[in-house]
Amino acid sequence: MSPTLRIAFRFLTAKKRAMLMSLSCIILGVGLFIVTQATTSGFEDYFIKTILGTNGAIRIEDKIQETMRTLAAKGATGDSSFMIAQREGRKYVEGIEEPKQVISALKEFDNVAAVSEVLHGPAMMRSSFKGESVRAYGINLEDHLRVSDLRQQIVEGSLEDFRSSPSGALIGKVISERLLLSVGDWFILEASDKTGRQSRRYRVSAIYETGVADIDRSRVYLNMSECRSLLRKPTGASFIQVSLFEKDRAPQDALRIEDVIHYSARSWQEREKSWLEVFRALRFSTAITVSVFILIAGLAMFNTLAMMVMEKTKDIAILRSMGYTRQDISRVFLWQAAIVLVIGTVVGMALGALVTYSVSQVRISIRGIFATDTFIVAWSLWHYVAAVLTAVIMVMVASLVPSRRAARLEPGDVIRGTAQ
Repeated sequence: MSPTLRIAFRFLTAKKRAMLMSLSCIILGVGLFIVTQATTSGFEDYFIKTILGTNGAIRIEDKIQETMRTLAAKGATGDSSFMIAQREGRKYVEGIEEPKQVISALKEFDNVAAVSEVLHGPAMMRSSFKGESVRAYGINLEDHLRVSDLRQQIVEGSLEDFRSSPSGALIGKVISERLLLSVGDWFILEASDKTGRQSRRYRVSAIYETGVADIDRSRVYLNMSECRSLLRKPTGASFIQVSLFEKDRAPQDALRIEDVIHYSARSWQEREKSWLEVFRALRFSTAITVSVFILIAGLAMFNTLAMMVMEKTKDIAILRSMGYTRQDISRVFLWQAAIVLVIGTVVGMALGALVTYSVSQVRISIRGIFATDTFIVAWSLWHYVAAVLTAVIMVMVASLVPSRRAARLEPGDVIRGTAQ
């Protein structure tokens, strides 16, 4: 152990109460920082997982028609004109006319994992109890299972029944409760178009729950052939759902897809931008709030070391007269801050991990934007790194001024009583 570190330990024990206050604030600050980041990040990650599992990473819909503008330029040989496309003036044609061709083109992109053709339209769903407005979604089951978490979202019934039964349907948990429908019950779907209205009977093969209220209340999944017949749309698709190997590349891939196939492509980041901003703001605000504990620890450390410098002027003068340099004196006080900081961060990380685990066992019930019955936490090394860095910066910066003041003390000034 170096002499300066040994002296720092001696000085540290002389201010036990003050140092314990700083230590307690560091422990609480680091621990709560980790817990709040783990919970907010956990809910955000689970929300993203839910969105990707229901609506996919990218959605292809609506054919793009460029709006052209003619510009004229006069040169030496006379008038000439050329056409340019206005990106902001695009027109969109609803739906996808040739889904098979679009799907073939999408499969050429290296980050595309799977695609699913979807057809949907408005319908009225009627049971013996009452009726509700819904949207009928026609899917090819095997394709859709590759781009969604539909298999994991089934809470009652079986996908095998839906696969083998042309009249089978998958309905959301919310609509099943509103219409008092269970697996095996029959209901009627009515759809209208310009040629008239038609209705068909379907049987509940399974009930799913995504946790997204709007989806669980309105989507009724049918086999593609049945949906085409009900909606009287023998060709085309409403949109194509795409899953990616690397979901974070969705915005860049969406732009590339638009340029190649000339259909609107929306990434999950664009579709859910408002909710993602809410989660980021919440994570940032909680980090700022919890950092107040660490700031208090830094201020307490500053006050403690400043008072110690005033009380230990004679000891500092003796040390200087024994040959200790200004840098050595400065290290004595920085060592004290470092010792408290190390103990505080280690205990704080342990506290953060323990509380995070305890929070993850708390039973809750959330429905609306996702479904969960427990607190969702994210275990990330970066939460611990960020907490420690915040503590290091605040505490060590607060310790610099007292340590530099102690280093400037001269033995002669202390003897004469003129030390500042």
